[in-house]
Amino acid sequence: MLVLFETAAGYAVFKVLDEKKLQEVDSLWREFETPEKANKIVKLKHFEKFQDTTEALAASTALVEGKLSKNLKKILKKIVAKDAHEQLAIADAKLGGVIKDKLNLSCIHSPMVTELMRGIRSQIEGLITGLPSREMAAMCLGLAHSLSRYKLKFSPDKVDTMIVQAISLLDDLDKELNNYIMRCREWYGWHFPELGKIVTDNLTYCKCVRKVGDRKNFSTSDLLEVLPEEIEEDVKAAAEISMGTEVSEEDINNILHLCDQVIEISEYRTQLYDYLKNRMMAIAPNLTVMVGELVGARLIAHAGSLLNLAKHPASTVQILGAEKALFRALKTKRDTPKFGLIYHASLVGQTTAKNKGKISRMLAAKTALTIRYDALGEDSSAEMGAENRLKVETRLRHLEERGIRRISGTGKALARADKYQHRSEVKIYDPSGDSTLPAVPKKRKIEEETEVTVKAKKIKVEIKEEADVEEGEPVKKKKKKKEKKQRAEEEAVSAEEPSTSTAVESTEKKKKKKKIKVEQED
Repeated sequence: MLVLFETAAGYAVFKVLDEKKLQEVDSLWREFETPEKANKIVKLKHFEKFQDTTEALAASTALVEGKLSKNLKKILKKIVAKDAHEQLAIADAKLGGVIKDKLNLSCIHSPMVTELMRGIRSQIEGLITGLPSREMAAMCLGLAHSLSRYKLKFSPDKVDTMIVQAISLLDDLDKELNNYIMRCREWYGWHFPELGKIVTDNLTYCKCVRKVGDRKNFSTSDLLEVLPEEIEEDVKAAAEISMGTEVSEEDINNILHLCDQVIEISEYRTQLYDYLKNRMMAIAPNLTVMVGELVGARLIAHAGSLLNLAKHPASTVQILGAEKALFRALKTKRDTPKFGLIYHASLVGQTTAKNKGKISRMLAAKTALTIRYDALGEDSSAEMGAENRLKVETRLRHLEERGIRRISGTGKALARADKYQHRSEVKIYDPSGDSTLPAVPKKRKIEEETEVTVKAKKIKVEIKEEADVEEGEPVKKKKKKKEKKQRAEEEAVSAEEPSTSTAVESTEKKKKKKKIKVEQED
């Protein structure tokens, strides 16, 4: 029996010397306790060493896929074909079937063969001569790395770890720059406070201070390389009448050193941003087209890697970065957040406040598709991202124009419109605007009218009392008859003319009271 054994260094073909001992599978491991015992069971017949790592990788991938490589085919034709009557022990049953079909060799695969392979592997250094253990270990490590790269379709250009580190460093640089610039403005502001109001740009401010130094040097220095001509004149004029304090040269030197640090960090930040932009276009071009370099890099950094981000659904991508607000809303039973890191995307930023939730939901759905395409697809073009961005922009335009279409159902039908109401475009002239007198409120009118009626009643009561005192009982009967007639007449008038105002009624009552007085006097 022959044994085909694969190593990281090459192919080895062993000949079994004592096949009887192979029958005892449970105690076979005892025969391979030492190299001397192992040499009594199997003997090396041929060893074909790989020339380089590329050849080893090709042979390993062929074995993994169950295929017969060219190198292995040559070895089997040369060595094994001579002993064609003997069986060939194979570790992989699939490979044995391929060898049997192509080379017409009888192959065997059983638990006994598996135990034999384990024994050979344990004593490989003693069975294969001329192969040092250190060299063998190096070959195993190199082949393992190459094989794992091949399985994962690894490419050095697609390392998203660099993006995670770059965006984290970019955020740290921004924080440090802000602290340094605030310190620089505050420090130099004691000497020349007017400069901070005239020069608003932070980097320009530091360059201006670095070039001039002391306030006295502004009148003689040329700042056209840093500032425009108009601002330069304002700075020089302010320097002459500045109310800042005097500082020593040592203080100025420390301030200038801080300005150097700010300028260097700003330049490095620009360089790092360009690097991040290029890496994002290489690793996730479709994601970059959809949401931009910074937002895409922050999404990848938050998820840990591009592959982890591809596993998230669109709803998670939408609120990624707003976990604290989400769990607080769930705990307090309030509305959950509509967006997280995706809020900083340009498409969400250019929408109105009422449409931000809708656009962020659609953008998250399309972004999830582009992330999966970038992470798992073989194509590195950004066409898919451009198409999806165009769809989101079209949807945004529809929302802004209030041409909202129904997504469910037919998909093309317009949303239900409100009931039609005709509104004339012809405007009618309002004459009330011509009056310059202040308008009297209705409440005040009603109060005045009630006061008039109350006064009229008081006068009537007083008149009655005087008449009673003067004329006595016989006059009362006549008076009652007249009052009844007057009341009947008043009720008839009020039924015919209900629209008359209370003010008119009060005047009529006054006239009647006067008539009553005249009759009483007669």
